[in-house]
Amino acid sequence: MSADALIDLLQIILLTVTTVVVMVTAGFKRDHGLINSLTQAGLCASLLIFLFVKPVLNLQITPLLVIDEYSLFFSALCIIGGIAVTALAYPYFEKHNQQNEEFYILVLLGVLGGVVLSCSDHFVSMFIGMEMIGISLYAMIAYPIHSAVVAKFPLEAAIKYLIMSGLASAVMLFGIALIYAMTGSFAFGDLVARNSEPGSALFMLIGFLMLIAGIAFKLSLFPFHMWTPDVYEGAPAPVTAFLATVSKAAMVAVALRLLLVARVFDYPQITAALSLLAAASMIFGNLLALQQSNLKRLLAYSSIAHLGYLLVVVIAAAAVPQLLSIESMSYYMTAYFLMSLGGFAVTSALSNAGRELDQVSDYQGLFWRNPWMSAALIVVLLSLAGIPLTAGFIGKFYVFTTGVEGQLWFLLAMLILGSAIGLYYYLRVIYVMLQPARDDLTQDPAANKLSFGVYAVMLTMAAAVLYLGVYPMPLIETLQNLASNF
Repeated sequence: MSADALIDLLQIILLTVTTVVVMVTAGFKRDHGLINSLTQAGLCASLLIFLFVKPVLNLQITPLLVIDEYSLFFSALCIIGGIAVTALAYPYFEKHNQQNEEFYILVLLGVLGGVVLSCSDHFVSMFIGMEMIGISLYAMIAYPIHSAVVAKFPLEAAIKYLIMSGLASAVMLFGIALIYAMTGSFAFGDLVARNSEPGSALFMLIGFLMLIAGIAFKLSLFPFHMWTPDVYEGAPAPVTAFLATVSKAAMVAVALRLLLVARVFDYPQITAALSLLAAASMIFGNLLALQQSNLKRLLAYSSIAHLGYLLVVVIAAAAVPQLLSIESMSYYMTAYFLMSLGGFAVTSALSNAGRELDQVSDYQGLFWRNPWMSAALIVVLLSLAGIPLTAGFIGKFYVFTTGVEGQLWFLLAMLILGSAIGLYYYLRVIYVMLQPARDDLTQDPAANKLSFGVYAVMLTMAAAVLYLGVYPMPLIETLQNLASNF
């Protein structure tokens, strides 16, 4: 392997070395704080490595991985998510009466899977990265299983995720097998030249539809969303944050690369299927969120709606310039990533491995008990609702602009209707927080001595959401450059 390839692989190499070091250290010394610090150090070094070593961009490293600005951007998102989850996990598991060091090995494995997935342009590396994330999540979701208070719920959530994720992987494998049978290749780029052979169109279409169905399971698009609310509710709050951010960002990155490089939109049936998924996700995700009294379940259904919004940009790629589609998708995914981390950081701050404080009613009076925490959550909720001066507003503006360029009038109508519904349940949570404080709360959020890491995640995400809403041009210029080199 050339020196250039090794330089481009430094991020993956460093994450792998960190995983091994943390694993060996945990085997010899059980120290929650030490393992957390090692994990944070390794993730931060992986994030900052290319500040000191210039990568060789647009380099194909073996047939499996491609390193370009697009893959590095989403790899950075995955690592940022890992840093945030690690910061949230320490206070969450600190009083857990079990050994917690293995949790950080799972986090590192999941982040490594996300980076591999972001760099994939081959079905083999795509499946490896996807399963690395999945296998780590199976264990992370059930991690506090021995807690006497919440033992049942993490196990139930983990089993549901295991079954549904396994089913999705099986469907995707069958679709990949059909595509390979028709083309003789697993590389995304080879599918364009070989998918026009006589007699292959039907099997290629079926294969791509099965592949998209599996991706829809992973992204919890309606009607493949059945596992999402139960898993979000049952999983530990830091794990829910990981599931909502790292796993989805990586899957969105590789899915868009596959759709564009393999020119999947040449099949009008696929565009129609994606349109149905987008419209159903936007409407049913928001309608089902209206009925939720649990904040984690509310955010779960909200995520279904937001992935529906994002799918509008993906569908528009068939009719608008590729640069606009990639730029819009990347911005919206970044905004959603930051909003989700900020929201689940507050939920994690109010919870621990023995008790999840996640009912909307538990947040009554939070503004008067802990103004900083409630301010961060209010900013996140306003951004999720698409209120101006937040990143969510710019993201929805991008989606709307791209939809207009692609003349997707029906989907734009669904987006407007879904956003109007979403505004109600986001403001309902804010209204509850501004109510007078309850005297019967079993846990006073203001009494929690939160660690610096938790406050750093909450306030950093809230500040980033405001910054990108007020002054988005630096990120937009980065994304324009990224899209032009795709």
